[in-house]
Amino acid sequence: MLTELDYLPDGLLQVEARELYTILPGPTLIHLPGRRDIPLFVSILLHGNEDTGLKAMQTVLKKYQNTTLPRALSLFIGNIEAARQGVRRLENQLDYNRVWSADADANAAEHRMTRKVVKIMMQRGVFASIDIHNNSGLNPHYACINRLDDTFLHLATMFSRIVVYFTNPKGVQSEAFAHLCPAVTLECGKPGGIGGIEHAATFVEGALHLSSFPAHPVPKHDLSLFHSVAVVTVPEAISLSVGASLSNLCLEENIDHYNFRELEPGTRLGLVSDTNLMPLRALNETGQDISGYYFEVKAGELIIRRPVMPAMLTRDILIIRQDCLCYLMERLELKLISPL
Repeated sequence: MLTELDYLPDGLLQVEARELYTILPGPTLIHLPGRRDIPLFVSILLHGNEDTGLKAMQTVLKKYQNTTLPRALSLFIGNIEAARQGVRRLENQLDYNRVWSADADANAAEHRMTRKVVKIMMQRGVFASIDIHNNSGLNPHYACINRLDDTFLHLATMFSRIVVYFTNPKGVQSEAFAHLCPAVTLECGKPGGIGGIEHAATFVEGALHLSSFPAHPVPKHDLSLFHSVAVVTVPEAISLSVGASLSNLCLEENIDHYNFRELEPGTRLGLVSDTNLMPLRALNETGQDISGYYFEVKAGELIIRRPVMPAMLTRDILIIRQDCLCYLMERLELKLISPL
């Protein structure tokens, strides 16, 4: 499934995500030279409806069309077929940001492809890894890391002072590359936003100019650090709506306005048709169901039981079904971080 190139195909810097299939046959890894030989790795379009990464990389590469990049660059362009349809993934596909596990038992073509990408980049001695995403709800721009390490934190805070540390879900690109180099996921707001494109492009160019990472810790005042403690899904058996009441769970109309707000106990998330039904499933990092710890149903209302901050709450029912409703986070103090 993987195409590997050492040049930019004609038209790549102008094409829209939906038209990439006319230029590339499928997932493609492009290696470009730079003044520093050890490459920066950037992955884009792991989800086909998240095009900020493509537009950001087009911005960066247009700037260097007639000159040498500050550092070698390896650009991975992921789910081109989903991009053609403008969706996160096709119904018959695996999620391209859940197939980066090193598990040898994962024998789907997507797993084999991503293991090949990781092996190639390991052999090239990758300098740092950047995975660029959008989200479907109202969220600030923020960075995600899988290791509590100073180099990871320095890379992340180049993008945003808001940093989320997570170990679940598994199989994500940043987790695979965290074994090789400092790795970060960028969350750039909703697709189509000019601010997200400019922000991501500026960050990538800054990373291309880095010669090394600082050895000192990130100053506390430069960082708002959160720990993702649970992923929240809606079971398939639960019918779902947003702002309308004809379902088992009717979410609040503006549910995504709760993102990155510290919610107090009693905050209502939606209405429930069956008061004996828990319509959400919250799994912690070890896969334990902790739904009752954070949520309860009272008088037909789904409410928060204890203070918590959600991220990635979305009104998009297809995204909820294909991925999740949200992640739950708690603040993490730097003093709690132990060296790896």
